[in-house]
Amino acid sequence: MGLRLIGAKAASTLSAWGLKYVFRRPAANFPGKFALYLDPQVISHTAGKLSKGSVIVCGTNGKTTVNNLLADTFEAAGHSVICNRTGANLDSGVATALLRSTPADWGVFESDELWLAKTLPQLRSDYVLLLNLFRDQLDRVGEINTIQDSIVAALESSPNTVLVFNADDPLCAAIAARVKNRQVAFGIDGSLGLSQNTVADGQMCQLCSGMLEYEYRQYGQLGAYRCPTCGFERPRLGYRAQGVLLDAQGFSCTVLEAATEHVGGAAAEDIKEAATIHAPYSGAYMVYNLLAALVTARLAGCPADAFQQALNAFNPQNGRLQRFVVRERQAMLNLAKNPTGFNQNLKLIAQGEDPKAVALFINDKEADGHDISWLWDVDFEELAQLTDTRVFAGGIRKHDLQLRLKYAGIDAQRIEGVADVLEHIADIPSAHLYLIANYTALPSVRSEMAQLATKEV
Repeated sequence: MGLRLIGAKAASTLSAWGLKYVFRRPAANFPGKFALYLDPQVISHTAGKLSKGSVIVCGTNGKTTVNNLLADTFEAAGHSVICNRTGANLDSGVATALLRSTPADWGVFESDELWLAKTLPQLRSDYVLLLNLFRDQLDRVGEINTIQDSIVAALESSPNTVLVFNADDPLCAAIAARVKNRQVAFGIDGSLGLSQNTVADGQMCQLCSGMLEYEYRQYGQLGAYRCPTCGFERPRLGYRAQGVLLDAQGFSCTVLEAATEHVGGAAAEDIKEAATIHAPYSGAYMVYNLLAALVTARLAGCPADAFQQALNAFNPQNGRLQRFVVRERQAMLNLAKNPTGFNQNLKLIAQGEDPKAVALFINDKEADGHDISWLWDVDFEELAQLTDTRVFAGGIRKHDLQLRLKYAGIDAQRIEGVADVLEHIADIPSAHLYLIANYTALPSVRSEMAQLATKEV
């Protein structure tokens, strides 16, 4: 053990103790950041704690949910796991998780898309799971091609890593086309019959700039696509969700597995049933999230019943699709930090029972991105079409949000927090409450909900 690593471990332990017991703050990032300053290769030097391997989960939406469910599945299958469960997805968060944990079988780590280039070269993970790519935090990361270039470079630095990717997303498929890593493609077979939003991020072919044509779209740019100009198309699926039944109460589907695991895989007669999924979660994006977790768990050797066991017990308690009972009314809290995420939340709200109260919270701190012009790409007009629905605007940028909602035809009231919303809807005790918050707004809204709630569902 080198002196740098010894110093990094000592500094990490001391800083974690101070944050926890003196400052009463979470120690998810800073101990690893301090350790990386003393030993820039600390992730590589501690990766030996993982006796069987590691998985990195990245993508714009759904990382924390998929990461934690995947870790639960490994544990249900009898494996010990090191995981950055709180969503600390920079290299410092991964380093903190490794430094503060005892040796384990597997590491399951969420990674910010741009920071994959820092974590993967050190971890040399067995699998990288790429969920989706959408325009997000443009003032921090730039356009999607910047993220794609970074992910490609990360994968090229770890040639033995298997890329598990959402083939229904042409932006993910474009990455797969650029790297030589072994690949496993997954997607949904057949249209879910959902109405489409006006904005999609990948409508043009990245190979020739032609317009993509779709047999069907699920949401955003996800679906069965083909470029008529150059022939770029959705890769053949190694795993597919088939027969998806989706409603407000949840979904079920059958997952089929091809005999081979690479893009351009098996013929139809070589496909077999791998598993079935029954989940109390609605929304097309959750179909993709759970499919991604199941596929990766299967590739790592976890049985299908371990996944369903983990799914049945899954209770993230991190503000993602978290349900409460507040003053005898049902309430749901969820994260949305970009147009696609918001649009999918609006579809969930539309499926719910009337009457409804919808509270939206938007901050513009550094982790959110200071530029909130993306609000104009959200289809709030769909929210305006709902009847018996009251809408509220909160967060640091509530005035900007209220203005955007006004242009969508919504007369939203400004609020300071959840208690304020509850006062405004006291006259409609049967109203279901939906709270949607972006990244830095979510913890405070969740904390207030936890204080006000009589129980969690």
